[in-house]
Amino acid sequence: MKLPTFSDPESFSYVYTLLQTSFDQINQNDPNNNTTNTITNTKKRTRQINDDESSNSNSNNQEGGGRTSNNKRNKKKRELKGILTSLLLVEEQEKLDQQQFNEVSKEENKSLDTNFKNKTKAMLQYSSYMDDYYNQVQESEYIKRKKTRNMASTVAVAAAAVSEEGFDSKERVPQRRLWVKDRSGAWWDECNRFDFPEDEFKKAFRMGRSTFDLICEELNSAIVKEDTTLRNAIPVRQRVAVCLWRLATGDPLRVVSKRFGLGISTCHKLVLEVCTAIKNVLMPKYLQWPDEVSLRKMKGEFESISGIPNVVGSMYTSHVPIIAPKISVGAYFNKRHTERNQKTCYSITIQGIVDPRGVFSDVCIGWPGSMPDDQVLEKSALNQRANNGGILKGVWIVGGSSYPLMDWVLVPYTHKNVTWTQHGFNEKIGEIQKVAKDAFARLKGRWCCLQKRTEVKLQDLPDVLGACCVLHNICELKGEKMDPKLKFDLVDDEMVPEVALRSVNSMNARDAIAHNLLHHGLAATSFV
Repeated sequence: MKLPTFSDPESFSYVYTLLQTSFDQINQNDPNNNTTNTITNTKKRTRQINDDESSNSNSNNQEGGGRTSNNKRNKKKRELKGILTSLLLVEEQEKLDQQQFNEVSKEENKSLDTNFKNKTKAMLQYSSYMDDYYNQVQESEYIKRKKTRNMASTVAVAAAAVSEEGFDSKERVPQRRLWVKDRSGAWWDECNRFDFPEDEFKKAFRMGRSTFDLICEELNSAIVKEDTTLRNAIPVRQRVAVCLWRLATGDPLRVVSKRFGLGISTCHKLVLEVCTAIKNVLMPKYLQWPDEVSLRKMKGEFESISGIPNVVGSMYTSHVPIIAPKISVGAYFNKRHTERNQKTCYSITIQGIVDPRGVFSDVCIGWPGSMPDDQVLEKSALNQRANNGGILKGVWIVGGSSYPLMDWVLVPYTHKNVTWTQHGFNEKIGEIQKVAKDAFARLKGRWCCLQKRTEVKLQDLPDVLGACCVLHNICELKGEKMDPKLKFDLVDDEMVPEVALRSVNSMNARDAIAHNLLHHGLAATSFV
């Protein structure tokens, strides 16, 4: 017979109680049963049940078939007694299993505790070993630094003693230069000679020797360094030359390092130092907004070019490619250049305003390449000064179709089906706009680092680009002609802004200018 199974102790106790009650009722109903109240524990009850079975079987055999009802009750009693016995055995077996489980659990916990203690001890030993090791390393480094300082002091004392004794140069013992790797600077030594060809010098540094000397003289106080006992300082001329060569060629730093016989990190540091000095020292002198006298002169020159009065500048915005920045990547993504070149492009913007000679009078550098030209103009310092101080009241700055028409910004007509008058006006605006485009073409052609992605960090790029604009102005003011082989074709998309009209008065003024140009025969000459 298959024994029942119980999921919880309550069910087992309930069945056990039920069976015991049924068994007691059967014994009370049986008149021949003499063991009703004598069972006190499980073992006695089982032996008494067996004795009753033997006595009942003998009496039943003697009585015969007349007592069939007693046989049925006895059969039920036997079945119930068997079930009860099985349940008792199952209960006892569960107790044994639980006891064994507890013993196993205790052994496992003991083993885990032992392993944990062993691992903790091992980690403490390892930590102590590492502490000792690092202490030894620090002590050894301290000893090395101390020896190095002692050696440097010894060299300095020896050099001073030799100089005091006044030995001849032939009798002097050559001193060892510490911390400097021997590199060949023969190329720069050749360029720095007074008899070096002027054309070759200009080809290397994009300017003549006189302009180069002028820059070195202007920056001398800002970048000069003093010699030390360990090494001689890099001369100012070499510092400026490293920066100009890097900006002019855009070559990697390892190439610049080989050219000048300096370390790569040293070249990188020199470029940033000189660019910062150019921005801080030379920009206020060579890149500034013109005064009233200069503005009147510029109005006349622009009017002679196009016939449009009161123009004081030509504005253009160009993009400089950069390496993908680590932050705000989407802001610097240039979608238009990427679609044109089929290559992912990131860039920053340079907005510049030039005079009739192509010299920058104002620049705005560093805004992300995803921003359109009109937003760059809105965020520029010039726009804030024009709106707050009114420095551009009554004058025009000519921009392309990517700029909005404002009180001080004059742009061409951008709608379709322009009239003869509007077409002639657009041609004259294009002549002024060409001045700014040619200036940016010379800027990028002269300083090739603006044509390719550079290793300069994003936060340092405004200093580098500002230095390029200042150097461009110096070259233009000094009449430095650019090699025709360096000509660069600008590729910058001009997108019409969403709100192209910002001022009704400027719209009426533009229409009046266009009418006057046509009336005086200064417009629409190429339309016929």
